[in-house]
Amino acid sequence: MVSQLDITRREAIEAYHVIGEAPAPDLQGIVRLAATVCGVATAVINIIDDRSQHQIAAVGIEPAVCSREDSMCAAVIARPGRVVVPDARLDERFAQNPFVTGEIAHVRFYASSPLVTPSGVAIGTLCVFDESVGDLDESKREALDLLAHQIVDLLELRRISRALSASNDQLSRFAGQISHDLRNPLTALTGFLELAIDSPDMVNAPDAARVLARAESAAERMDEMISDILAYARAGGASPQRTRVNLAAVMDAVVDDLDAQISASGADVRADVDIEPVGDPTLLRAVLQNVVANALKFTAAAGRAPRVAVDAHAVGGGWRITVDDNGPGVPEADRERVFRLMERGDSDADGLGIGLSTCRRVVEAHGGRIGIDESPDGGTRVWIVLPDPSAAADVGADAR
Repeated sequence: MVSQLDITRREAIEAYHVIGEAPAPDLQGIVRLAATVCGVATAVINIIDDRSQHQIAAVGIEPAVCSREDSMCAAVIARPGRVVVPDARLDERFAQNPFVTGEIAHVRFYASSPLVTPSGVAIGTLCVFDESVGDLDESKREALDLLAHQIVDLLELRRISRALSASNDQLSRFAGQISHDLRNPLTALTGFLELAIDSPDMVNAPDAARVLARAESAAERMDEMISDILAYARAGGASPQRTRVNLAAVMDAVVDDLDAQISASGADVRADVDIEPVGDPTLLRAVLQNVVANALKFTAAAGRAPRVAVDAHAVGGGWRITVDDNGPGVPEADRERVFRLMERGDSDADGLGIGLSTCRRVVEAHGGRIGIDESPDGGTRVWIVLPDPSAAADVGADAR
């Protein structure tokens, strides 16, 4: 039976990604230095999990894997600390070990220092050994400990570098989505301000107050979106708010943000969304804004005046939202592909398909589903199903 300590050790080892990899030059350099400092023929970095000993770097032998039962270092890792054994044949821990008896090797002198992670988990050893009896003076023993610490430092540095690289990739995608989502309210804000500035007599213009109020509203929506989406990103994209969402008010904001695009395309956008699903209002607004903006863009690109209908109603265990357009539609074979990051249905159209990729992540973070069908007008229908957290039953497949 695997102990909790073994599980913890295995998880710590997995975080370093060293099992099954070619020996890293920096680790090879350390084992070569350890052998030279200790005056022996062989030095090895051993990583020990609940089943095996993995030699991830070695000098004097070819790195290999052996069972934990055959490992000399496994016999001492339970009590991490420096071990120096002048003659392993005389030590009860090693006298019958196959590395000592000749079944695998003829080890006589053995010394090791544990590899202990910053959280205190011993994952292996830096070990030196020889076929002749030997010993280490205090300065060499301290050097062995120092080199073991340096190995852990290197493993930690590589782990952090991988994490930063992954974070940078996520940050790049997130930055792209932020710029995508903010473009619409920013366009609305700019348009409203230009309209006010172009008024012949701004002070007395009867519409100036209304125009500036709409500009202020667009700015507030943009600020709200920045704050809420950044909070969502800091939580790892897995913790949306859970509150009652006035979907009609959300759609009003979406239409306001897309005002320039709607006007330019002569679009007819209608919404029948008199429901209050549970979710994150800012994130759901971003989803609907992406979907409606795509409907406008791709329908207009096909040379048609866009007609977009947004509908929402309760279904068993939750709510269903659909966005239908009269555009060219998405071929059935492409309906899954367009949800992948940086994919889009029409390779000749402007813009990247980053929106739908993020829409799926947001909907799934709510426990829901999103997909594409054909609309009654022959265009595209994007459907979204959101679960009601208070409902005992799951939303069934027929909710599509």
